[in-house]
Amino acid sequence: MASNVNHVKRILLRSGKSPYDVVPVERALHEDVFATNSGNLIFSDAAHKILETPRSEVVSNGITTKVADADRINSEYDVFVIPLANAFRPSFEPQLKRLTQLISKLKIPVVVPGVGAQTGVNYSADRLKPMQPSVYAFVSAVLDHSASIGVRGEFTERYLRDMGFRDVEVIGCPSMFLHGSRLVIREDGRTLGPESRVAVNGSHDAVRKHKLGQIIDRTHARYPHLRFIGQNLSDARQLHWRDLSHPNAAVTGIPTHPDHPMYGEDKVRVYIDPITWMDDLRGFDFSFGSRIHGNIAALLAGTPATVLCGDSRTLELCRYFDIPHRMLTKVPADLDPADLYASADFGPLMRGHQERFDRFMNFLDKNGLENTFTHGDGGAAFETRMSKLAFPPGVRPWVGTDAGTMAPRLNWLQSQLAELTTENAQLRRKLQKSASLPAQRSTYQRARSVVGRPIKRALRPSR
Repeated sequence: MASNVNHVKRILLRSGKSPYDVVPVERALHEDVFATNSGNLIFSDAAHKILETPRSEVVSNGITTKVADADRINSEYDVFVIPLANAFRPSFEPQLKRLTQLISKLKIPVVVPGVGAQTGVNYSADRLKPMQPSVYAFVSAVLDHSASIGVRGEFTERYLRDMGFRDVEVIGCPSMFLHGSRLVIREDGRTLGPESRVAVNGSHDAVRKHKLGQIIDRTHARYPHLRFIGQNLSDARQLHWRDLSHPNAAVTGIPTHPDHPMYGEDKVRVYIDPITWMDDLRGFDFSFGSRIHGNIAALLAGTPATVLCGDSRTLELCRYFDIPHRMLTKVPADLDPADLYASADFGPLMRGHQERFDRFMNFLDKNGLENTFTHGDGGAAFETRMSKLAFPPGVRPWVGTDAGTMAPRLNWLQSQLAELTTENAQLRRKLQKSASLPAQRSTYQRARSVVGRPIKRALRPSR
């Protein structure tokens, strides 16, 4: 008798953690749940929500690629979805090679919804030439398992087409479709002033190589309610632990460094979860800076934002989505965010969102993936489940010495010490047990003993 139970498609999603996982701050920083950049969770959480339907179960695979897991993945899942950001960059080449090895061993479909190449704002691919064979092998492996590959924008599309690939679609980034076809940016016509709440973001490179540090300092002097939002794991560890062991600690001009005045004024945050990140940004009047997902988080919260573009990865996404932007190299050091806010036009972004959303949904359809907006409840169940979870607030600077700030950190360190003590005791017992056993000769040693004696006798001189 035929079964009337519909098959539930099991989707394996490459992501640092499931959006439903509530991870304490200490553990999140210890395990690096967002793969060095919290912006990664914005697009992986969006992909999770979009792909979760009554007929689809989404499971987070983590960030680490284990080629040896290929057989298990083939037997347990129906499709492997790999959301990526600027993966075509030299520093990511080792991970890209491992992903290629894994994909080559898979027998299930593999879908990449929005990958990008990273170079300068001039779109020159010269710096990417040494890794071109790795990119070619990766894209070839993906296209062997899917109908097309989704890329972030115009530069990545041209980059792959110049290699000879034709099944390339510009679809942007899944993060922008977290709310489906709905995207509304608050515009009240007011100007920014000293009482405005302004959020700023930026990378260590933007502070070190460009003038972003000067821009932040001057904005800090003008806007008392300014907040800097970092994204790196090293940023979060500086805030929570005052950990200065990472090379990024050499950049003292970034507000996440304990020597920066904004640190001491508690005007810095790093978020472990996108939901708390966006919730906080709803209370701001404007966001700006060089971080693309830092400003996408603001836009998803309905807060106006402008991106200061310093490379192709930010520029091509801004151009595709019509996000207001300026070239970082061309803005003055005394830039006032009020000028950015006054000149930003969010009309093209909002008017074109439906068409871009439809294009992304068509990409999913072509690659055999249902989505919650067409085939489900529009994400209502996802939002309800998320609303019932208590996520940790943004990581704040450690500026206090009272018991309230010390206790959680000391409790976590104590638990880690207890775990390590237990593991150490187990290892000692195993070592002692191993030492008490008679020495075991290797197969080679035993074979040499058996074969060697007759040969020695045969070679012994006769008397």
